[in-house]
Amino acid sequence: MRKREPHSFLMSFLLFCVALLLVITTAPIGFLYAIIRQAFSSKSKSLNVYFIEVALVLDEVGNVMMQHFLNDTLLITSSATYYFGNKSETISSVIGKNSLTNTLSPLGRALNSFLNFLDKDHSFNSIIYDVKAWKDKMI
Repeated sequence: MRKREPHSFLMSFLLFCVALLLVITTAPIGFLYAIIRQAFSSKSKSLNVYFIEVALVLDEVGNVMMQHFLNDTLLITSSATYYFGNKSETISSVIGKNSLTNTLSPLGRALNSFLNFLDKDHSFNSIIYDVKAWKDKMI
């Protein structure tokens, strides 16, 4: 497989703009269609799955788009800090990993407490891979 050359700044920005425009214009149509379609079918319970899947994708988008802001406001820099920005990970997962290593700022700890108030052990449960193995690796 041939290594691909990185896109120029202008091309990267153009691709971002096209993707954003497509999401803004088509996501509401797809969302409404899914709700109407499922409401009139015998699979209305699958709306729960649809909502969770959409929520996870939006959370992953937020993790990438807000990475610099979240890194600067929710984390304390140390060798054990796990940073935001992984496109395949949720914000809650990063918060959970940093909670394990005590690298959350006061604002990060407050957000973690709020998430755990809404859903017990939310940030730990959202970690993508085994919490114990990751914690043992960090010690």
